[in-house]
Amino acid sequence: MTMRALILSLMFLFVAGAALAVEPSEQLKDPILEGRAREISKELRCLVCQNQSIDDSNADLARDLRRIVRERLVAGDSDEEVVDYIVARYGQFVLLRPPFEPATWLLWFGPLVVLLAGAGIAILVFRRGRAGVAPALDPQEQARIDRLLGRTE
Repeated sequence: MTMRALILSLMFLFVAGAALAVEPSEQLKDPILEGRAREISKELRCLVCQNQSIDDSNADLARDLRRIVRERLVAGDSDEEVVDYIVARYGQFVLLRPPFEPATWLLWFGPLVVLLAGAGIAILVFRRGRAGVAPALDPQEQARIDRLLGRTE
């Protein structure tokens, strides 16, 4: 029973940290604009944390980026215009999902290439290992080895 309570507590602690990233003072009064801001913020990378969205991060830079997103939305920008504005300032690295274009092909195909190369190396090692196995000894050879090693009965 205590293990279940510990796991449940840790889960709530993990979720609570993300929920506290966007402070009430940052939120827009218009729920539609706030919803758009949250969706955009989930797609932008915190440049300090690098594996968190600005929606989940408590870093000062993430807070500044959330403020910029909300300011642009209040000014009447579309979601795409807001994202383009942030990308123009901080580069494509700020996108959690980079676009599929020649400059990012390594990001998209790199893991697959590494996986295939690893599988190829594993197959080669396995085949070479099988080819290097000596044939089984005949009974006379095995008896001689046993005598030399002192394993005779």
